[in-house]
Amino acid sequence: MTPATTGPRTRSAVRGPAVFSGCSSSSVRAPVTARPDGPGSAGMMTAVTSPAPPPAGPPAGPGAVAVLLATLGRRIREEIDTALRAEQLTMRHLSALGHLARRPGLSYSELGRRAGVTAQSMQATLRQLEERGAVERRTEPGRGRVAELHVTPEGRRLLTRAEKAVGEVERVMLASVPRPERALLARTLVGMLGRLGEDTP
Repeated sequence: MTPATTGPRTRSAVRGPAVFSGCSSSSVRAPVTARPDGPGSAGMMTAVTSPAPPPAGPPAGPGAVAVLLATLGRRIREEIDTALRAEQLTMRHLSALGHLARRPGLSYSELGRRAGVTAQSMQATLRQLEERGAVERRTEPGRGRVAELHVTPEGRRLLTRAEKAVGEVERVMLASVPRPERALLARTLVGMLGRLGEDTP
């Protein structure tokens, strides 16, 4: 009986998933595929990442748009407050200066109504602006007399700086809105304010 011929044992190449010693399967974060690097090459291991999730769609359901606008308004107010703080101003200061610059001579009560605050609160706001030399009264206050309030040259310079700071907040906010659509957005918001009985700021 002829004994079986023995010789060097050969190991066939096995194609299949790559196994890395020392790495458990739980540590692999993305599937790995073999991509040939060129003719005759063994291939290069390339990680395949999952695509990013699609952006969220528009809000749906009763009140969803109102909640969205309320959230946006709160965020914008925070950004504006931060921008005005550098000038030691508040939204109430900016509102008073803006209204007086457009309509000199408004009274405390009229300014308060336009800003949505009481006349007493607006008096405190105007007193702070007077102390900074931004607003002046051209009639003496007294019983039965209405103080005529006017913006001074210093007040106009302060207003210009404040509007520039707020304009930067607006620039960032509207960066993704095409320019032709911004006028439509402004008209829509003004119309919504009007239907709620509010004046344009």
